[in-house]
Amino acid sequence: MRSLSPLVLVVVATTAAAQAPGPRLVISPSVRSVTAGDSLQLRGQLLDAAGQPVPGARVMFVGAGGHFEGSVDSTGLVRSGAVGTIPVTAVALVSGAKPVVERFEVAMVPAPAARIEVSPRPMRLLVGQRVRVGAEVFSAAGDHRGDAVQWASSTPAVVRASGDGNLVAAAPGRATISATVGSAATRWPIEVVAAAGATIEVVPAAASVRTGDVVRFRAVVRDAAGREVTGLAPSWLFTPGKGLIDAEGAFVAYEPGSYQVTASFGGRSADATVTAVDRDVRRPAKVVGKVLRNAFATSEVWLHPNGKVAYLGTIMGGDRVYAIDISNPSSPAIVDSIIVNARSINDMMTTADGNYMVITREGAADRKNGIVIADTHDPLHPKALSEFTDGVTSGVHSAFVHTQPKYGTHIYLTNDGTGAMHVIDINDPAHPKQVATWKTPRADAGRMLHDIDVQNGLLYGSWWNDGVVILDVGNGIKGGTPSSPKFVSQYKYDLDKLYRDVEKEGGKGFIRGTHTAWRHKDYLVIADEVFSNDAAQTLFSGGQSRAHGRLQVLDVKDIEHPRPVAWYEPEYGGVHNVWMLGDTLYLGAYNAGFRAFDLSGEVRGDLKAQGREIGEFMPMSPEGKLPNAPMTWGVVVNPKDGLAYVNDFNSGLWIVRVEPKAQPVP
Repeated sequence: MRSLSPLVLVVVATTAAAQAPGPRLVISPSVRSVTAGDSLQLRGQLLDAAGQPVPGARVMFVGAGGHFEGSVDSTGLVRSGAVGTIPVTAVALVSGAKPVVERFEVAMVPAPAARIEVSPRPMRLLVGQRVRVGAEVFSAAGDHRGDAVQWASSTPAVVRASGDGNLVAAAPGRATISATVGSAATRWPIEVVAAAGATIEVVPAAASVRTGDVVRFRAVVRDAAGREVTGLAPSWLFTPGKGLIDAEGAFVAYEPGSYQVTASFGGRSADATVTAVDRDVRRPAKVVGKVLRNAFATSEVWLHPNGKVAYLGTIMGGDRVYAIDISNPSSPAIVDSIIVNARSINDMMTTADGNYMVITREGAADRKNGIVIADTHDPLHPKALSEFTDGVTSGVHSAFVHTQPKYGTHIYLTNDGTGAMHVIDINDPAHPKQVATWKTPRADAGRMLHDIDVQNGLLYGSWWNDGVVILDVGNGIKGGTPSSPKFVSQYKYDLDKLYRDVEKEGGKGFIRGTHTAWRHKDYLVIADEVFSNDAAQTLFSGGQSRAHGRLQVLDVKDIEHPRPVAWYEPEYGGVHNVWMLGDTLYLGAYNAGFRAFDLSGEVRGDLKAQGREIGEFMPMSPEGKLPNAPMTWGVVVNPKDGLAYVNDFNSGLWIVRVEPKAQPVP
């Protein structure tokens, strides 16, 4: 389900009939590829050794992998919702004979190229300057394509353009550069100015920083008369050591040491120096208390606003939320629980005043999932007050409660069946009512909304195949309200390319998508949930499983144009739920346990490599549901005392303190 452009069948399992004469199952069409958003009808026929149809044979189809990008029904109708791959199993049944089984894949590929984005896009060059430009190609739906771009210059005597995107400024003048793929094209003008007598200076000329700090360099070019020539962009380089510098001259050192940063204009260049010392933010993490659970796997944790009660959810058969007294964090105790009609309670959250709690439901016995609203005026003894199921009976995975003075309190929840976002008015909690829905414009088969964060009237929806989508639900920048959400922007990225190593681990059709988001100052932190096919099967069968995934930090100062600037990816493990308090990012990293990162100042590049990781802890216990196997779901931090409440899938709840930094001995 995850390959961008395979156009031929790849058979990953065959029947015994391939080795000996006997019935064989023939699937048509032989080339199984469908454009994302379209459908494809598969047909199967069982043939005997002579190539004749077997009388009475019946062929059925079933999806054999993930189901988030598309679906296949028993008749073989494939509905493609997003780019990816659907593993399919065809089964031929004949009375009195063994079934004949064939497993194959259907590739769901992007539509033709419709848009090309070029970066960097230089507008002015010095004679002799060389610049490498890159291009990303997209379909009309915004899906990434892997096409080779054709580059051309209108005036090669001024600017030469090679096939791999290298531009060479040959002589003063003007030219237009074009990038083309099929009928899609983009063009922009470039001016080349004379380099004779030009001088170059990098400012600042020197900087002293900690690893992870960002230094913004600028190259100043002056002509022979000393006048600054504006609009020029150099190629930035640095040596030695590990770090990063982007096209805008933002440099970050990953390791302590001395770095030389160079602004190059071909035959002319200038340097600056950076001295970096260790960031020195590492601190130990100490367990203060714990609540071990093994009856069910553990899901979400939430803290009551009074800071004295924690709520712990259950999943994979779990039907209850535990109410835990944490007034003494070193001795937490389960006092009560609320049991609801569900087999998985993935999420819960209280209103800002703490008087009510929203509980999401999946797997209800009566198939009426939706949400339950509990009265928590007595925080340790929650009582069911009302429920909302209209239109969301297929299940609600996540919900977020947000209050705005102008509009009151609303629940923003996910719909497992349609991938839509629903807005529920709970200004009267006993009588919740729906006021709006919103969904991304794609085929239903490939739409999934996994999680929601709402801050200051802006909603950040983790829409899996569609990346993160930002909506105005009361902020006002687009005129949105809770009852009339308005689109602001979207950041969508190539999941297949990012996780191609996971495909090698367990085959195509694996689980991957934008899972969660959290707004912090001018940044948006997003995390992906990724499991190979083998790992997902092991996880859902109750075994020890391995996760993958990357956390990305997006710059959203320009809210209509989010752009990635930093990341973290565990060597072994994934990323799941996040929390921010102050400038500290807390993370549940599945197999990689609990992690905390320093997100102070401006951020760029690999957060771990540059020493921004503050601390870590691996929750595991021989008394867990799965003994001694960390699978950390997330963390909630109590602002009253800074304690981190770490919920682990396999072992329960851990209360952790990240110790203060040790003071130097005088």
